[in-house]
Amino acid sequence: MVRVTGESHVPGGAGNVVNNLAALGADVSVMGVIGEDEAGSRLLQDFKGRGVDVSGVCVDVERLTTQKCRVIAERQQVVRFDRETGGPLSHATESRLLASLGEELPKADAVILSDYGKGVINPRVLARAISACRRRGIPVTVDPKPEHFSRYKGVTCVTPNTSEAWACMRRDAKPGSDAIDALGKDILKFLRSESVLITRGPDGMSLFEKGAKPRITHIPTQAREVFDVSGAGDTVISTLTLALAAGAPLRRAAALANHAAGIVVAKLGTATTDAKELARAVR
Repeated sequence: MVRVTGESHVPGGAGNVVNNLAALGADVSVMGVIGEDEAGSRLLQDFKGRGVDVSGVCVDVERLTTQKCRVIAERQQVVRFDRETGGPLSHATESRLLASLGEELPKADAVILSDYGKGVINPRVLARAISACRRRGIPVTVDPKPEHFSRYKGVTCVTPNTSEAWACMRRDAKPGSDAIDALGKDILKFLRSESVLITRGPDGMSLFEKGAKPRITHIPTQAREVFDVSGAGDTVISTLTLALAAGAPLRRAAALANHAAGIVVAKLGTATTDAKELARAVR
């Protein structure tokens, strides 16, 4: 038996990326798809309360707003159950999403493609977003899913964790830094991207930058305590991309993202950090 003593609602998935960017002081516009339901309405109100532009969010009456419901007892997750609609978008919803993309991209300094494999980040959306960013010369970063991996070619940076990186290249995981070095260089070559940032948990991060001889930078973890790694990848891509949008070089942006991740994993639940907290951590 579970006796409920309280409930909380926190934007997750791509919504957590939005939260992280807003917490860091970014001017954020979000694009995506929600259902015509209470969860969708609550999500929009949450975004609006954080000053986020939600004009690019499409409502699809045939889909549910994705919800991941966690039961927590004694600071530990007991069970999770999901409410969501799988499968591809309808033609009408996809067309509205692409129209929103066309309206918002000319105003953007950077774009994050947060791919959770729910049907919104499909081949047409990916191709349109990546090509538009490259034409404008603005950073485009991707939190990847293995099933779409070959379509991320030409992006500024992909940010897989270690298990995702192996899965994206359809390889069995191998131990050791030498194996990670070889994997990162192969991803860089396969995607023809400017960079690859592999997040490695307690081993920190490894940044791979393109060149005649790829440059590899290993960044040790900044986490002193780890309570919850939920959403840490969202913090990484948010901080990295915001830094790139502000003109930071890749290695500096990755180092800031590493500090931000070290902050949020010391907090319980899906958490964010802000500019002041991040500045203290960097000092």
